[in-house]
Amino acid sequence: MPRLSLLFVALAALPCYAAADVQPDAFNLQPFSSSALLANTSIAAAADAVMETEEPASNDMVTVTTTPISEVDLAERQFRTRLLIGGFAATVATYGFFAWWNKDVERHVLHPDGTVTTETFSNRSSFRVSNEGWFEEDSPNGGADKLGHFYSSYASARLMTRAFEWAGYDHVSAAKIAGWTSAAVMFGVEVMDGFTLEYGFSKEDLVMNLAGVGLGSLLELRPDLDEKFDMRFMYWQSDDAELLGENDPVSDYSGQTYLFVTKASGFDGLRETPILRYLEFAVGYGSRGYQPNPGQFAEQFPKERNLYVGLSLNLSEILNDTLFRNNTTPSTTQKITNGALEYLQMPGTALLYEHHL
Repeated sequence: MPRLSLLFVALAALPCYAAADVQPDAFNLQPFSSSALLANTSIAAAADAVMETEEPASNDMVTVTTTPISEVDLAERQFRTRLLIGGFAATVATYGFFAWWNKDVERHVLHPDGTVTTETFSNRSSFRVSNEGWFEEDSPNGGADKLGHFYSSYASARLMTRAFEWAGYDHVSAAKIAGWTSAAVMFGVEVMDGFTLEYGFSKEDLVMNLAGVGLGSLLELRPDLDEKFDMRFMYWQSDDAELLGENDPVSDYSGQTYLFVTKASGFDGLRETPILRYLEFAVGYGSRGYQPNPGQFAEQFPKERNLYVGLSLNLSEILNDTLFRNNTTPSTTQKITNGALEYLQMPGTALLYEHHL
């Protein structure tokens, strides 16, 4: 891939950089107090913006005066916004360059005399579009890679929301900027894939990226839905990977299962019900026998595309009521644990029925 293609990540992020230069009203930012910002983000230098209310003398309307954010605080927020977007884009570009794009690939070559040899080629290519398919049996990874794109984009939109709150934005504005940033960076990744021999630009991947960002942003903007639903990743090393001595959860598609869960604790009628409040209804998908490629052992690991349905445990609720039950306020450990369990399903905590497609 031409090195110039690395610029696409930065170029795609430019609209998001502009968000750092606009006034708070452009994103419907609400005035925030320094104490609230300190409590939510642990930022040492919070913005000194307050709401001042004058008591009415009689039945007159209440006059509300807002102290605008200072230039110093606005500059700090702009700096943090640029730092987040630039750092995110640079990290993805650097990792992608060394892990995906700047590597050689092997291809089987058929010669005129009928012989077949394995030769090594550079992964760089002119821009091309690939048609990978979706979840068909003959698709490269049985669709597991598509859910991988969906999940990573979903997690990106949600985690970047936390980051932009740290930068000084209110939650709604942070979620919007995080969504646009994640979508732009993921689009840049797909464009760079287009300059490789191994991948190519995949419209299927792009659709799944945008869908993942959409779900992540929706749950951030709708706390009532966030209480009820989660998208989670469950991993257990596959027999394929163990046999081949591979230990990479990202490329071990045969060990991945993606679950969409509905939490009983998110519904008023079940929230206070003993035992039931710890349960979740889970539906999921996973492929087996596609990647890593077992090669000569392929017969031992036939290809499968599996739908899953069943019950899972809400470990966050269980831990909150046991290990963390004496915490008057959530501790750092509790926050980190609950945050991780919102994205990850621990092996052995879901009872799933498997249906082969």
